Amino acid sequence: MSEPINSSRRTFLKVSAALGGGLMLGLYLPGCSRGDDYPRPENTFTPNAWIRIGFDNTITFMIERAEMGQGIITSLSMILAEELEVALDAIQTEFAIARSGMGSTGGSNSIRLAWEPLRVAGASAREMLTRAAADTWQVPVNECKTDKGQVLHPASGRSVVYGEVAALAATYPVPDDVALKKPADYRLIGQPTTTLDSLGKVKGEVVFGMDMVIPGMKIAVLARPPVFGAEVKSFDDSQAKTVAGVYQVVAVDAGVAVIADSFPVALKARDLLQIRWSKTADAKQDDQAIATLYRQGLAGDGEEEIDRGDVDAVLKRSSSVIQTIYETPFLAHAPMEPMNCTIDLKADGCEVWVPTQHQSGAIDAVKSVTGLSKRSIKIHPTFIGGGFGRRLKVDYVTEAATIAKETDVPIKLMGTLKESIQGGFYRPANMGELKGVVEDGKLSALSASFIGPRSATTGVDIPYDIPNLRYQRIERDLPLPTGAWRSVGASQNAFMLESFVDELAHAAGRDPLSFRLQLLEKASPRYRGVLALAAEKANWGHPPAGRSQGVALYHSFRSWAAYVVEVSVSPANKITVHRIVGAIDCGRVVNPDTVKAQVEGAAIFALTAALKGEINLDNGHVVQSNYHDYRLLTMAETPEIEVHIVSSDEAPTGVGEPGVPPLAPAVANAVFAATGKRIRKLPMESGLLSA
Repeated sequence: MSEPINSSRRTFLKVSAALGGGLMLGLYLPGCSRGDDYPRPENTFTPNAWIRIGFDNTITFMIERAEMGQGIITSLSMILAEELEVALDAIQTEFAIARSGMGSTGGSNSIRLAWEPLRVAGASAREMLTRAAADTWQVPVNECKTDKGQVLHPASGRSVVYGEVAALAATYPVPDDVALKKPADYRLIGQPTTTLDSLGKVKGEVVFGMDMVIPGMKIAVLARPPVFGAEVKSFDDSQAKTVAGVYQVVAVDAGVAVIADSFPVALKARDLLQIRWSKTADAKQDDQAIATLYRQGLAGDGEEEIDRGDVDAVLKRSSSVIQTIYETPFLAHAPMEPMNCTIDLKADGCEVWVPTQHQSGAIDAVKSVTGLSKRSIKIHPTFIGGGFGRRLKVDYVTEAATIAKETDVPIKLMGTLKESIQGGFYRPANMGELKGVVEDGKLSALSASFIGPRSATTGVDIPYDIPNLRYQRIERDLPLPTGAWRSVGASQNAFMLESFVDELAHAAGRDPLSFRLQLLEKASPRYRGVLALAAEKANWGHPPAGRSQGVALYHSFRSWAAYVVEVSVSPANKITVHRIVGAIDCGRVVNPDTVKAQVEGAAIFALTAALKGEINLDNGHVVQSNYHDYRLLTMAETPEIEVHIVSSDEAPTGVGEPGVPPLAPAVANAVFAATGKRIRKLPMESGLLSA
């Protein structure tokens, strides 16, 4: 059974074939780099950007996405292997060397964007190999079929492995039309599959950025300003240079770099530097100043994104307007692997080994520092020990290139966890003012105003059927550098919206689940489906003795997710989350194991932030410095987690991030059910005390 190709796929096939190996999915779009930027290996059939079939029958899949533990090496390989008709273990995988034109891994889009192009890539290669075998045997193509990396001719009993006809296949043009398999014929897609890189990680064979070693390499560390925006006025490195193994000390834009034989030596020397820093206007910024800025801003007007009905008229006529303010704090990414970048800079070119989510940004960073052409810059992506959006920034690549420019040896710039927490890019704090009116048990009006940097006012989803609805965003810049954090604005705005909807449900005297379901009658049935599935599996309304339930749902990154959680609260206001039941609708699932693992990870990530996560600012300085004061959820604190997947024939959508947003409000709503106290400020461990 097969599915015919359309014209957009034909365009993909032709241009992808011209481009050759080592490219990203987006490169078949207009304006992409020319194929001669990417030479094809000898003795290899390279029908498109991802597949290399050697004449020795080796099959290599060039992966242009970053692997951060989300399992894309496995899932993308499954998509390709399905259409190429090979066993999953027959495929070798390599990270593609990034050069001009490559993109980024973020927004939960790896599978979504790869779904059709990779299937077409596999199917086109399969068809070319089949034709090569048929021509060799001088039989009609339609008498041949493929299975497990072979072309078969059942009528004569002949068979040939792909590698034996790869040379002939390489002489053919890419077909204009190619048939894709029907879902009923899938062998791999949809089957639970252990991730291909698990064994390598267990055995310590997988190479992360921190593992990189190249000949002649030195280690570099940076002394960074104590306050954002400060610059080096002067420094004394005389004591630092007395440490055996110190190679060089140089001032750069980011601070003062120490280059040494080893990491411990570099850190020891860095501590002996005497640096005078410039003053900065942000040196007196603190949490209270930002909160005041936000509260003042909420009193003004913003940019209206939704304006339905007449909210002001309903608010004016009602004598029972529910009005409140919600707050979320700054958050760090704090990945286990600190920022790092290894670089070998020469006069005519540069090679970089880096755990990055943004390959093209890394190329641009090196180009801006060195002046080299993009063609002469090679980015070698490594495995990533935690991204969460932090590695979409390429500041550490810029810093490494700047230091490399000042020395004559390859260097590996290495950071520390303290630097990641005190000098990174943060999920911004934001604040929301919400007003609502319930009449006759129904929600008649809702007004929401959110303030913060732009990223903190995005990701707003209000699917409910509310006759009078308004949402406005108010942008305010902050002194701390901000960036994408897993699920971005949805991570905080879901907390405000779904908590407030819960408030309105209780004000209406309604069950929070039935209240939502009624409001979703005109919304996409996928909202109701994911919510109903979570409620069913959690046995909503019947929690175990001593526990209370809370519910929330949210749509983000084109997927739907819902949670029901069970909590208890001690007399001392200690919150214990006992059970999390999650449901996700992310379209067709490639690897159910990966989907469940990602939602489980998202729940733990979100619960850590909801209960504990907070970055505080005092006199322009980040207070937290390591895991002892920027605390993570421990294994003992991790609740039982169940993940249920909505069966769907729709195209795949996001998975890595949609599981984050609805978790915090579900917990907050459960805490209210347990205590009658509404948490409107995160983190909850301190927010409950002020409720």
